[in-house]
Amino acid sequence: MPRGLPILHSKDLVNWTIIGHALIQQQPVELFNKVQHGNGVWAPAIRYHNNEFYIYYPDPDYGIYLIKSSTITGPWSAPVLVQAGKGLIDPCPLWDDNGKVYLVHALAGSRAGYKSTLLINELNATGDKVTGNDVLVYDGHDRDPTTEGPKCYKRNGYFYIFAPAGGVGTGWQIVLRSKNIYGPYERKIVLEQGNSTVNGPHQGAWVQTQTGEDWFIHFQDKEAYGRVVHLEPMHWTNDWPVMGEDKNGNGIGEPVLTYKKPNTGKKYPIITPQETDECNAATMGLQWQWQANPQLNWMYCYPAKGVYRFNSVLIADTAKNLWDIPNILTQKFPAESFTATTKFLFSPKTNGEKFGLVVMGMSYAGITVTKKADGWHINYAACADAEHGKPEAEKEIAIINPGDCYFRVSVEKNAMCTFSYSTDGNIFTTVSSAFKAVPGKWIGATLGVFCNRTQKINDAGFADMDWFRITNE
Repeated sequence: MPRGLPILHSKDLVNWTIIGHALIQQQPVELFNKVQHGNGVWAPAIRYHNNEFYIYYPDPDYGIYLIKSSTITGPWSAPVLVQAGKGLIDPCPLWDDNGKVYLVHALAGSRAGYKSTLLINELNATGDKVTGNDVLVYDGHDRDPTTEGPKCYKRNGYFYIFAPAGGVGTGWQIVLRSKNIYGPYERKIVLEQGNSTVNGPHQGAWVQTQTGEDWFIHFQDKEAYGRVVHLEPMHWTNDWPVMGEDKNGNGIGEPVLTYKKPNTGKKYPIITPQETDECNAATMGLQWQWQANPQLNWMYCYPAKGVYRFNSVLIADTAKNLWDIPNILTQKFPAESFTATTKFLFSPKTNGEKFGLVVMGMSYAGITVTKKADGWHINYAACADAEHGKPEAEKEIAIINPGDCYFRVSVEKNAMCTFSYSTDGNIFTTVSSAFKAVPGKWIGATLGVFCNRTQKINDAGFADMDWFRITNE
């Protein structure tokens, strides 16, 4: 069940779908078998070179890794540590036309104790090991604090480094250029929020279509909604890239909210990354990810019944709340407003077994059904400041009879979430006032389902999820 480093595919840079994952397990496996919020894979770079796909990704606690595949859907090679070091982030390779290979990266102040700089190292011919020491090529402390996320290119004899600065939610995009890979580099701000509603704009990469058009992809941090991707028109003037539209005449582009789609030679249908899951297949939907490396006993695809079977997993004594629970199956928020509904059959065997639908973040809320001596109890659960181990508060709503059950969360503007349940799929009962979703650690809020227990037993109960559907209701 590969669940790490999802790969999305598009034919027009507008309509995207998830086609696979590059990591089967996060390394080191023993560490990431436990929940590691905010750790693991940070910003990667994907490149196609010499008939192979390369992904360089950083783990800020270990260093920069490389995985490769001859096909985009894998199988991907085992991770190779290209450069060891604490705080190395945001790598990007460049194969020069003289045969040399370079790797540019930034530093995470939280690990390295130093940031706002860009460094370049030379790689061996196979691109899987640095051959020297980092060379400092740009110091952004004075004008561009928190310079990070570099992407490296070569065009018309210039080496270019595209990089965001100023912080994820408040920064701008700079471009550096030089005739020498090690500088000195000229610097220019090319994209900023301006009068638009797109804060940041952060990170990003240059893409050229098969018809020769230039585009720039970047993200905007929207708190509970996560890091939302934007596409900007781009062209070159005097060997500098011009992104977005310069609406206020200051020579710096700002993001566009609507624009003519890229010309890729064909028109393609509207499609979005996977959301709804009918749970009928022998493999899990690609939109799902666990809170840790998955274990075999957590969940099984059961296509003969058309369900995902969630075994109730014993809660570790060290878990203070759901923030510490690894077996929560989650997906990202798909839109600003939506409704998520799941139908399931709960089959517990011991008191304390529980199935739930939750909106996860550094604070969370959800709806659960728990087996107790006198029946199935529907509860509303909420936890403020879960990240710091605060206890979960639970409010009993009703006692229901065994049978099919439906849980629902309706998400409206400003990430306001309202939970409800039904026993017939038609009439839903709201369980509490609206909960405002908050981000997770470097990600947006997520939708999740889980099945847990409090007692040790050699044949625990389970919940069969019949479907999980996202609608615009």
